[in-house]
Amino acid sequence: MDKKVAIVGTRTPTKYGVAVAYQFSFELAKKGVTIVSGLARGIDTIAHKAALDAGGRTIAVLGSGIDIIYPPENKELAKKIEQNGKVISPFPKGTIPLPKNFLIRNELIARLSQAVLVVEGKIKSGTLSTANHAANLGIEVFAIPGPVNSPMSQAPLYLIENGARIAKSPKDILDYLESLP
Repeated sequence: MDKKVAIVGTRTPTKYGVAVAYQFSFELAKKGVTIVSGLARGIDTIAHKAALDAGGRTIAVLGSGIDIIYPPENKELAKKIEQNGKVISPFPKGTIPLPKNFLIRNELIARLSQAVLVVEGKIKSGTLSTANHAANLGIEVFAIPGPVNSPMSQAPLYLIENGARIAKSPKDILDYLESLP
């Protein structure tokens, strides 16, 4: 299967968010799906690590120049990704990680993928920008419904209320990918 799924979410996930991000990324990567994410703290980092742990491929899209790994604590992870995937950037070398760059990065994450999975996030977050780019591009958006009382469930629940598909298990996404031409 030559498909790519973006897995995105908050930089400050709950234990639930960490567990489901890892499970989805690991199982999708095990089935040959390339995991795309933004190398940010939190859900992105978990998604990349799980894909590598599964022996799968992952693509990290930076919000800075290719020579500036942000956040700096992910430099080793970026090196591991380069061995079984790619680290890419839409920006020239030397570009520092400015807030506006992450919106551009989020659009590229969506464009590279056949589906976007939102794990956790608040209603005002970059996570929603990736989902919005995907929806505007006709790319399927999936969301994992988390605990209703958790602030980190705001973005997924909002997306589900507005037409995103519910992802209860990685099989939901795999079934969708198999239906694509």
